[in-house]
Amino acid sequence: MSDDAVVSDALALGAATLGEAGARRMHPRVKPAWPGARVAGPAYPVRCSPGDNLAIHVAVTRAPAGSILVADMGGERDYGYWGEVLTTGAEARGIVGLVIDACVRDCDALAAHGFPVFSTGLALTGASKVQPGSVDRAVTVGDVAVEPGDWIVADVDGVVVLPGAELDAVLAAGAARTAKEAALFDVLRAGGSTVEEFGLDATLVEGA
Repeated sequence: MSDDAVVSDALALGAATLGEAGARRMHPRVKPAWPGARVAGPAYPVRCSPGDNLAIHVAVTRAPAGSILVADMGGERDYGYWGEVLTTGAEARGIVGLVIDACVRDCDALAAHGFPVFSTGLALTGASKVQPGSVDRAVTVGDVAVEPGDWIVADVDGVVVLPGAELDAVLAAGAARTAKEAALFDVLRAGGSTVEEFGLDATLVEGA
């Protein structure tokens, strides 16, 4: 399957479905920086020293087109590690998004660019650019391990990581889950109930 086909299928399935189909779910603190952000693509991991974003600047020059930067900021989240300047540079090189376990800034500009960013929030204070880091090495972002070759799917529901070695299997499981849910929706529209379909024990609910 081509990368374009994987992107299309992954976005159609969505983070929530894939997160129930074998993808690794990031902590919900990592969420869209602006409404409507959604992205899928291969991960390009970045690790920075706390309070510094030098490795992110380097990653923008090294990441392949079509990739998503996935940044581990060493646990120090309250800096604006990314903004419109880095977005402009990333877009010019074909980078399609950012997932960062820390804050960003210039939120209105990010939305105007339509550049998908998933972060823990917004912060004004800028980062230094003088500390060591790494690119294209395994990182931990949103409490989830991310390695080169893994894929990211991110949307309004959150961010998931599809291990590269299991990519096809997770997508297939997601498609099967979607088909099963479509059948369930038909049952519910016909008057069925989730209590019956899921085999739930209603006797545990007082007053039922």
